[in-house]
Amino acid sequence: MNRLFCYVSAPALLLAMAAPAAGQTVSDTRLDEIVVTAQKRQENVQDVPLAVSVVTARQLESAGVREFTDVTRVAPSLTIRQADQPINASVALRGIGTFAFGIGVEPSVAVQLDDVPVSFQARAFSDLTDVERVEVLRGPQSTLYGKSASAGLINITTKAPSAQFTVLANALITDDHEHRGAVSLSGPIGATLGYRLSASRSEYDGNVRNLFDGAKINGRDETSVRGKLAWRPNDKLLATLGASYIEGEASPDATLIRMSPAARLRGNAALTAAVTMPGVTPGPDNLAVNQDTAPYAKSKGFGQSLRVEYALPGDYTLVSITSHDQFRLDDQLDSDRTAYAPLRNSQGGYFKAKANTQEVRLLSPGDGPIRYTVGLFYGDNDLRRSFRRGPAFSQAQWYAMATSENKAAFGQGEWTFLPKTTAIVGLRYQKEDIGYAFNDILNGNAKFAGGASDDAVTYRLGLRRELTDDVMLFGSFATGHKGQTYDLTTGFNQARADAGPLRPETSDAFEVGLKSELFDRRMTLNATVFHVAYDDFQAQGIETIGGTQNFRLTNVGKVTTQGVEIEANARATTDLRLNAAVAYVDAAIDKFPGAACYPGQTAAQGCAGTPARQDLAGATLPTAPKWKFNLGGDYSHALGTAPYELIASAAYSWQSKVNFSLNQDPETVQKAYGVLNLSGGVRSRGGGYQAVVFVNNVFDKGFAVNGASQFGNFGSQIASEQQVGRDFKRYAGVRLSLSY
Repeated sequence: MNRLFCYVSAPALLLAMAAPAAGQTVSDTRLDEIVVTAQKRQENVQDVPLAVSVVTARQLESAGVREFTDVTRVAPSLTIRQADQPINASVALRGIGTFAFGIGVEPSVAVQLDDVPVSFQARAFSDLTDVERVEVLRGPQSTLYGKSASAGLINITTKAPSAQFTVLANALITDDHEHRGAVSLSGPIGATLGYRLSASRSEYDGNVRNLFDGAKINGRDETSVRGKLAWRPNDKLLATLGASYIEGEASPDATLIRMSPAARLRGNAALTAAVTMPGVTPGPDNLAVNQDTAPYAKSKGFGQSLRVEYALPGDYTLVSITSHDQFRLDDQLDSDRTAYAPLRNSQGGYFKAKANTQEVRLLSPGDGPIRYTVGLFYGDNDLRRSFRRGPAFSQAQWYAMATSENKAAFGQGEWTFLPKTTAIVGLRYQKEDIGYAFNDILNGNAKFAGGASDDAVTYRLGLRRELTDDVMLFGSFATGHKGQTYDLTTGFNQARADAGPLRPETSDAFEVGLKSELFDRRMTLNATVFHVAYDDFQAQGIETIGGTQNFRLTNVGKVTTQGVEIEANARATTDLRLNAAVAYVDAAIDKFPGAACYPGQTAAQGCAGTPARQDLAGATLPTAPKWKFNLGGDYSHALGTAPYELIASAAYSWQSKVNFSLNQDPETVQKAYGVLNLSGGVRSRGGGYQAVVFVNNVFDKGFAVNGASQFGNFGSQIASEQQVGRDFKRYAGVRLSLSY
């Protein structure tokens, strides 16, 4: 059965309740079973006592999900804030995420690819080629997944080698010049060895025009190759060797949407917009910039992993996962945002990241009254950043290094102590050592170095009750922990070094949920109510000093996120599948009396004191819509005895307004919007070939994926900008695929 959660409208629900049509059997309209590894063992998603969303390969295709950032279309509790540099993008679940420039700051939402942690989150923002499923675990997952999962986990699983030779090739082209192509080969090499090899290439120039040189920007090119070798010499041992390579270049940029007539570059009365950026007309539909420094973010990554599974006597399983990953990103952007040569200012540099992990875990048999998973984890990260900005103003040049070493022991057990009633207990102990070095090259090579250690215990207590064979009720209390860190950014000095690291971020989460299979397993309906309190929440704020924006990482006193999530999936007929999901999330700051003011904020607007500060108690966290929902469906219909069938799909996502700034800047608000994607085509029965025509953003509804203020850059006058998404304008295209 398709243990996916989706929400359906009343008409769709009635369809799901209808009896099978003439000529159909009950099994024709049952949902497929979905197996996940949310608790580090294979389980039916409807049996997992967690708020976990699963997006299958079929749903990814139906909703037009091609990249990691697109997953927000089908997972309503998930939001992704993109940035003018991919390294600064952030992932949030239930409104909780980490937006920070410091290189040693861990994310609040962990990302795993084939059971391997993605230590540098920018590594995750790539093409979802050859993906089997995406699991989204909401709420603290620190007990099983460690220090970077204090708000949740995204677990991406790619397809495994197949028992028979298979080929899958697909291509995409759009009317706004996006091109994609991918091929996957899989099959056996002899009796005990199998392989899978996939490669993809995508090109998109972008949807913003730089009037300075006529180039299209805000696009992305990417090439990726992924391979797996699976060796099974006997029925006890399975070893899977994986490797991946990715290389890409993005050109992210932001466009002006509002600008005061009094705005002047760096406050110079002669430097009007007409002088510094001729041809640019600020407005909500503006897709033009005029900048003399081309933006880019060039990345390259290579990773390897080895997973070994060994069946021990008594149906126990020993699993070892070893990984190494290295990643580099070179970036550049125009920090004066104009084409005025005498004040030409740019910033950029490079990031380097290396990570090694080793995990060993023992799984008990899954069918006894007592089931458990215990394990050990080791990881070390080495992150480096070289940065420079100038030469006209706000000069900076520094080099920083951040290291971390993490050791942990974890376990989780389940005990069915009464018929259909199970208790869950999980515990993790972890020790982390962090270190840093910072060289302020511009200020006489001032050098700083230090380190700190942190011990933490997280745990999970839960109860699951099977009310019937198809209805399960669960409740849990879980704690989360994200480690301490240093704010290694421009402006790091002796005072910040003496202050030591930011305090760890901790969380306490209560969750109650219901999972059900209805109408003879033709529909799933799941609901979760949650309340999570965070102490010392780590967040990035902005201060404007001397007309220049300065980013400061800080501990927000207390933060709470609470709400309701409902998910459903239905198979109304053999041909028609429906899915939907809705989330109400109230992610608010409970206590933050010394927050930075937003640019231009006055005393009457709450900015007071020396230095000026505001109280953000009661404010909503950035990029945290209160309401978000998705609706989708796909339909297929065979045409008589013809060897092909017609297919169609629709996906609609909507969210309420968000503010992209922690400081509640009214200039960085994205109003509520919804996006509809439609597709239709033909495919051969049982696979083979497929041709689909699609239209994305049917209603041509423009929206931003990030917003910022250039108030200080333009003489302390309003100059607001937005980063537009790939789907900012309506576009159409064709998808072709071939498989055998």
